[in-house]
Amino acid sequence: MQFPAPDLFSSHRLLLITDQLPAPADFLLHRFLHLHLRQSKTAKCFALAVSESLERWKSVASKANANMTHSESFQFIDIFDQHPPAQNRGEGPLNVISLKYIYDLLSAKLSDSQTYGQIPLVILDDITSLEWLGVSLLDLSRFARALRALCVKMDAVLVVRHHIVTPPEPDALLQHLLQLCTYHIEVRPLASGRSGAVSGEICVHLGPSMKDANEHVISRTSALQYRLTESSAVFFDKGTSTGVL
Repeated sequence: MQFPAPDLFSSHRLLLITDQLPAPADFLLHRFLHLHLRQSKTAKCFALAVSESLERWKSVASKANANMTHSESFQFIDIFDQHPPAQNRGEGPLNVISLKYIYDLLSAKLSDSQTYGQIPLVILDDITSLEWLGVSLLDLSRFARALRALCVKMDAVLVVRHHIVTPPEPDALLQHLLQLCTYHIEVRPLASGRSGAVSGEICVHLGPSMKDANEHVISRTSALQYRLTESSAVFFDKGTSTGVL
């Protein structure tokens, strides 16, 4: 079974991925990247990284037989390495001014890489850590909304990961992201706990802008289950323990 469906990566979409500590969604972000880059030699992906290093992205890619060492299709932006000019910096390790700088940097890169007929992929991994590091809810909400508008303007698809710390109650940032997203992809641990055959399950919910559509929806009662492998993941229908990559 294949996940996600190829047409999930349509332009102007914001795909919100939520996960929990017992079932992290790292594998899904890397899968999205690899599937996107396989579509075309001119496909572009931009990773705004908070949690993982470039070496980690390359290591996972190599296990999936995807060499990104010399790839011009993948551009890695370490948020902590991006600094505005000294005279424009505010106080604190990461603030609204530096987020504006990151936005401007991404905007320039998207403009420079525009190719007719190609949909760029932008991954923000992850927005929750920025909040933990002291960025205010207001600044993060504005940043997410600005990224959403930029990707709509540039015909790109935006993927944002958010860690859920206190399920099932959504925090304030998650509530804001749910209002922005086109689809909410929920990666959850099994209620019975992780097993050797099943690592977790995936549900797909519609965002506010997709109220009249039913495509790609996977309810919690019919959740898609997965098992992590050395290089990727195997997906299968709920209640079975076999599947194909």
